Amino acid sequence: MSRFEVATLVLAPPPVVFDASLSVELHASSMRGSREQAVAGVTSGQLSLGDHVTWRARHFGFTWHLTSTISAHLRPSYFVDEQVSGPFRYWRHEHTFEPAHVGGSGVEATLMKDIVDFAAPAGPLGTLADALVLRRYMTRLILLRNAHIREATETAPQ
Repeated sequence: MSRFEVATLVLAPPPVVFDASLSVELHASSMRGSREQAVAGVTSGQLSLGDHVTWRARHFGFTWHLTSTISAHLRPSYFVDEQVSGPFRYWRHEHTFEPAHVGGSGVEATLMKDIVDFAAPAGPLGTLADALVLRRYMTRLILLRNAHIREATETAPQ
């Protein structure tokens, strides 16, 4: 099992960042490079507790399908998405949103944290792929997604 964590400071209030993080459209637009789109379950709007969504995307030259559910949801501070079916033996992504202060500027900010636990498929071969490529690749995808969320929320009217 692998784990990585990412922290991103966003100059927008936690409720705004939380809601953006659960937007199907915003997620899909952040993953344009892999042509990710929601193809089943909740395919537009905001995800909420118990919702399922199936994503189709192209990674490493292959088309993959991953169905996840929102297994925990406490607006505006916390939610979890977990794989129900898909390419990983295990996938759990915890999202937290904490109020942050930016040096007395009076700007509302959010410290967005991602904790991703996953297990690659294919036993020892998957473990090797994780060590060589997968963890770094997945971290880069989360950083890309977070930059997209930051851009969308920091420029949105509050």
